[in-house]
Parts: sequence; C-alpha cells; structure tokens
Amino acid sequence: MQITGIILAGGLARRMGGIDKGLIPFLNKPMITHVVNQLKPQVEHMLINANREIERYEALGLSVVQDQITDFAGPLAGLHTGMKHAKTEFVLSVPCDSPLLPNNLAIRLMHALQENNADIAIATTGEQTHPVFCLCRANLAADLEEFLTAGGRKVEDWQKKHHLTMVNFDDQSTAFSNINTMDDLAELERLANHQN
Repeated sequence: MQITGIILAGGLARRMGGIDKGLIPFLNKPMITHVVNQLKPQVEHMLINANREIERYEALGLSVVQDQITDFAGPLAGLHTGMKHAKTEFVLSVPCDSPLLPNNLAIRLMHALQENNADIAIATTGEQTHPVFCLCRANLAADLEEFLTAGGRKVEDWQKKHHLTMVNFDDQSTAFSNINTMDDLAELERLANHQN
C-alpha cells in the first residue's frame, strides 16, 4: 500500500519571530532537509506544504503545495491540501521542525492502522500524543474540508471524529522533539550530537 508523505511547513512560526522554521539551519543544513532525508525512504511520494518561501522549498526537488483553505488555517489545512494532491491510499503528515523523526515511523503507524482497521494512526510518547505525526486514509479529504470550512482548526478535534489508533514510540521519545524557540534548537542540536 502506497503512502504520500506530507511535510507541513505552512505555519507562521510566531514563536520563532516569523522565521520560516523549515529553513532554519540545524546541524548546518536547513531543518527540512533532515526531515526529507528521514522520510524519503519510508514513503513512495513526498510533498511539501508551504505558504511562503515557495522557491526555496522547491529547490529541494519536491512538489510544493499551498493551503487550499486560506488564512493560515493551521496544520489541518496542510494535511487537507496534501490529501487532495495525493495519488495514494494513505498520507503521512510530519512537521518541518522535527528533524530527528523516526526512520520507522511509516511502517509502525501502518501496521497499527491495519491491525486495528483504523482510519488514522497517531504517534505517542508517554502520556503525550503527537497528532501532527499521523497516518490517515486520503479518502477523508472531503470530511476534513467540511470540518475546516465550518471553522474547525484543532487537529485532535477532527481526528477524534474518526476511528483512531495510538502508536507508542517511547523507545524514540526524542524523535518527536520539535523546535519552537532558539533554545529548543540549541538543545536539540546538543542531543543530536550526543546521539552521533
């Protein structure tokens, strides 16, 4: 079963002073480069969802798709756009600011989704869910569009409407660290250097 990977880079990054997070250097390369490298072997196709810096993202050699639901409607708008462009049965969304994402994310989420006959599989660590790291059926696009058009924005609120399965990644908890501040960036670089 084929999967389209969607890297979500469409946000405003207010906590980072509006800098496009995917383009911030992490270990001397744009953060999104690390995400692309981790995700590419796991999926058949990849898209980047971005609403700014389109040419810089296109330079990575991937299709860049902009939100179809406008006004920076959040990660769900990026997921919706990715679903509409996907030619596969499943889509896997990941944020552009988690450069250490697991190299077995897709296979573990897919295994759980199929085992539980679910619509959506979400990564968790400990008590924390990571709703933007989700594998879902692309045929949920129309339902998601309806949710967004009605003003829905919260990822978890939409996901809860469907048959969900949670997948524990406690063995790779730092893989879901995302970067919201320059302090987060420094700490994650320190962690990554320690792991290498």
